Amino acid sequence: MSTYNLEVLSSEECGIPYTLSKMGGKWKPLILWFLAKNGTKRYGQIRRFIPGVTNKMLSQQLKELIADKLIRRKDYETVPPKVEYSLTKEGETLVPILDLMCDWGFKRQ
Repeated sequence: MSTYNLEVLSSEECGIPYTLSKMGGKWKPLILWFLAKNGTKRYGQIRRFIPGVTNKMLSQQLKELIADKLIRRKDYETVPPKVEYSLTKEGETLVPILDLMCDWGFKRQ
């Protein structure tokens, strides 16, 4: 890892836009935080935790998080179908950020 001075980074060099492109938005942080705090969960459990999200949006957000390798999807070959979601090692690196976001918002709402 190279060293850098955060005070002199330009907006193009700063990692915030990249971070937000992977885990930002209204639902992704909640999905990530829920999985971080509760472990492996099924779609319906995630959906109940975020009552304001539509099925279409939740499915889209889960697919994007999988594509970005922040969560994994495990399919069980059963009838009825069973699918579980969990954080990857890469997703786990976001937990300190998510905890800070949760704490900051909780103290100010």
